[in-house]
Amino acid sequence: MTEKTGGGFEEFGRKVDESVHRAMPRVEEEVKKVIAYLNNEVVPDVRENSSKALRVAAEQLSRLAETLERHSGGLGGPK
Repeated sequence: MTEKTGGGFEEFGRKVDESVHRAMPRVEEEVKKVIAYLNNEVVPDVRENSSKALRVAAEQLSRLAETLERHSGGLGGPK
């Protein structure tokens, strides 16, 4: 009984291995599509939005510096 159970498990393992082996070319093709999508669509958008965020932050820091200069007569304080 033990041999029959073990044999069934080995057969199941072979079937799974064959299924995975047959599916690999399709999986590899889908992974290539996902990588291309990320490189062509997502990465440029992230870069563009990052640049915009840095510009907004720079503008806000510039305004803050102007406000500090007006209220303190310069960044070093009153002279």
